[in-house]
Amino acid sequence: MNTALTATYALTVLLLIATPGPVVALIVNTAAASGSRKALFTAVGTNWASLVLIGAAAWIIMTSAAIDKAWLSGMSLLGCLFIGYIAVGTLREALQPQPPKHAAETVETPRSAGRGGLLQGFMVGISNPKDIIFFIAFFPQFIQVTESFEKSMVVLSLLWIAIDFAVLSLYIFAIGKIASQRSNRLISLASGVALLLIAAGGLLYNLKELAA
Repeated sequence: MNTALTATYALTVLLLIATPGPVVALIVNTAAASGSRKALFTAVGTNWASLVLIGAAAWIIMTSAAIDKAWLSGMSLLGCLFIGYIAVGTLREALQPQPPKHAAETVETPRSAGRGGLLQGFMVGISNPKDIIFFIAFFPQFIQVTESFEKSMVVLSLLWIAIDFAVLSLYIFAIGKIASQRSNRLISLASGVALLLIAAGGLLYNLKELAA
C-alpha cells in the first residue's frame, strides 16, 4: 500500500467532510433538537448514502458509462426541494414561542421525535446525485494506493466512511457538551438557515442547468 498517498487522501477527506454542508447542518440540528442517539442514527444514514454514491461512481469508472446531464440536474432539483422542506420545518419549530422560564425549569421539554433519523440522514446524503461526479473525479487521483482497482476502491471507501462517521460524531459530541434550551434553539435556527441557503443555491443552479 502507498502510505504517503493514503495519508494524503485521508487528510483531504477529513478537510472535505469537516467543511459545513447539508449533512453537517442536519447532524448538528438533530443533535440539538433530538439528542445524540438520534443524531448518530442520522450519521449512519448519511454514511449509507455515501456508500451508494461511491458504488455508483465505481461502476461508472469501471464501465465508462455516460451520465445524462439533464437527469442529474432533475434529480438534484428534487434533492434541493427535500432539503428545503427539512429547512422550513426546522425553522418553523425553532421559531415557535418558548415556554415561560419557570415552566421550563419544572417540565422537561420533549425532544422532537420527527427530526433526523436513519432515513432522513440517507435522504439528505443521497439528495444530490452530482456527488457521484465528485467521487468520479476524486477517486482516480488516489486509485494507486494499492496494486489493484478493486482493492483501492475498498480501501478508499472504508477510509471515507470511517473519517465521515468520526467527524460527524465529533460534531454530535460538541453539541452535547454545549446543549441547553437557549443554545439548542440558536443551533436549530443556524442550521435551518444553512439548509435553506444550500437548498436555494442548489435550486438556482439546477434550474439554470436545465434551462441551458
